[in-house]
Amino acid sequence: MRLLTLEEGTFAVKFARAVIESYLKGEDLVIEDYPEVFNEKRGCFCSLHTYPDRELRGCIGFPEPILPLIEALKEAAISAATRDPRFPPVTLDEMDGIVVEVSILTKPELIEVNHPKEYLEKIVIGRDGLIIEYGPYRGLLLPQVPVEYGWDVEEFLAHLCLKAGLPPDAWLLDGVKIYRFQAQIFEEVEPRGRVVEKKLIP
Repeated sequence: MRLLTLEEGTFAVKFARAVIESYLKGEDLVIEDYPEVFNEKRGCFCSLHTYPDRELRGCIGFPEPILPLIEALKEAAISAATRDPRFPPVTLDEMDGIVVEVSILTKPELIEVNHPKEYLEKIVIGRDGLIIEYGPYRGLLLPQVPVEYGWDVEEFLAHLCLKAGLPPDAWLLDGVKIYRFQAQIFEEVEPRGRVVEKKLIP
């Protein structure tokens, strides 16, 4: 799966913002001319942060490549702004003080281990996002999250468990499945400003 160019990433972020603002105005944004890569099925997340303090304001997406990227991004953007259960819906006026971030994901792959402690060696902070599955429980954290909070791998796993509604040491249990994925991250440097690719590993 090829990486997006900065031009394509810029389109993704600007498209996500336009979708949100159109939706908040009660309009449906339809774009027929867009880069061909957006027809490929890919996972993606849209994250909204307040500016300039960068507090999370909404984050929702599709971990699996089940929809063409253009459709997944549209749905993720609207959901991040209006359907994240942790926050009240974003208002149109708020969008002047919000920066939009888009993460384009690789397909999640199961991390094979003989013993759970091996996760500590196989997971790389800044490279890997994680998904945990245990019975009906499921949680996901994007690769930028542990970097932003300064977590090591064990802390990353603990918070992943908490996100799934599990005890922080549940990653040590038999029957737990942990998947990793990578993400290409594009974000506005300021509301409606230029878009940059966010590098997590120097």
